[in-house]
Amino acid sequence: MLSAVPWFFWSLVLVIWIAGAIGFTWGWIVIVLWILSGALIFLPSTEELLARYLFRFRKPTLVEQQRLGPAWQQLLRRAGVPAGRFTLWIQESDGVSATPPPGHTVAVTRWALYTLPPQHLEAALAHELSHHLGGRAWLSLISFWYSIPARCGLIGVRAVARLMRRVPALGCIIGAFLVMAYAGITLAAFTFGHGYIWPVLFLTPFVAPPFLAWLNRWQVKEADRKAAMLGYGATLVQVLYGWQMQHQQMLGRETSRRAQVMSSTPSLIERVHTLEQAAGIPPQAWG
Repeated sequence: MLSAVPWFFWSLVLVIWIAGAIGFTWGWIVIVLWILSGALIFLPSTEELLARYLFRFRKPTLVEQQRLGPAWQQLLRRAGVPAGRFTLWIQESDGVSATPPPGHTVAVTRWALYTLPPQHLEAALAHELSHHLGGRAWLSLISFWYSIPARCGLIGVRAVARLMRRVPALGCIIGAFLVMAYAGITLAAFTFGHGYIWPVLFLTPFVAPPFLAWLNRWQVKEADRKAAMLGYGATLVQVLYGWQMQHQQMLGRETSRRAQVMSSTPSLIERVHTLEQAAGIPPQAWG
């Protein structure tokens, strides 16, 4: 769970900024309340609320449960996981993998559910389950809870980047204004601040987004490695190639270098290489 440390640090930085904007007389109350709010993850309904309203998952229908059931039960037996430990949800997405939620929630995309044959669906579920293997559910929940401010900040940075790509004139004006305003605030912090800790905190937005995006990509590839160790490596490679052919996507990255650095998911070719290495598959076997 060392991956939770940077998320918590940059979340704390954002909360401190908000507290500073309010004024530290009352701002410390905001910081204390945010820290104490972690107790909410122990409420029974918290996981369902996060899954339904934050991740926008939905419960499978009876027909979908019948399709998921055999593959899911076979996977649990293979992984040695108790039957009632996790709950299955559906993400309305055409992606190959769902957003990995914390706690006891495992999600699968609509594309995987309705497109993949049973053996491939089991492999897709193995990737999703592997995000949870080797950790404690309550620890993943509390680490995710404290990462929410940093994730919101990352979403904001990506929104500005998308605006700059889609509407270059407006995006550049907004981007230039934000950079100039932020540079002024940072310069004032270095000039009038006491010590170097607070000024350095103002530099974290330039470091945090690419690092946290890299951390997300690493977690996806770690889940692929764990799934390959369960024996699903070759099948997952077939799933990735099938998704690539159906969506007519390139295996490598087609986007700019900046978009690659800020992407929260690895490219298909990165995932294929990870699975090949973990499962000991010769690359020429797929030629």
